Amino acid sequence: MDQHVSPFNPRESHTDTVESRCDPWNKGKLPGQKPPLKPKEIWAILIRLQLGHRLRDLARFNLAIDSKLRGCDLVGLRVHDLVQGSRVAARAIVMQKKTQRPVQFEITEQTRDAVGARIVGFWVDSIGLDPAAYGTHSMRRTKPTLIYRRDPEPAGRAAPARAHQARKHRSLSRHRGR
Repeated sequence: MDQHVSPFNPRESHTDTVESRCDPWNKGKLPGQKPPLKPKEIWAILIRLQLGHRLRDLARFNLAIDSKLRGCDLVGLRVHDLVQGSRVAARAIVMQKKTQRPVQFEITEQTRDAVGARIVGFWVDSIGLDPAAYGTHSMRRTKPTLIYRRDPEPAGRAAPARAHQARKHRSLSRHRGR
């Protein structure tokens, strides 16, 4: 006699009743190819992500559009896949899990900004600052600010500024007749 006999019906095995009660995996789902998003739908999603300061989702959404990667490859992306040195790369190459083939894609400026903002947001949040107040341009402005604070008029910038002031003074003198 079968050892998985159902208590309700001795002729039916336990595994048969469990399987017969389960819904198919695709029940209620739209079969076949899914339609692409329309431009207005893309912009609506982008705006909501930006207004919600959801930098990680914004970066991933932009990467999904740029790269055309499958979901499993998209969520597997790491910062080092997209960064060259200290900058987000203009292009990236990712090995697809399903096909084991490399895919090269362009990373648009909008996506580079989103990825960079995600990274910067993580850094500033780690020291207790508000990530919404900082972005990739914060990083661009940091080095010049440090240089300026150290030396308000470095020799390289002072000479052209003084030369400009001298030319301006000579020009005014000529107009005044001096």
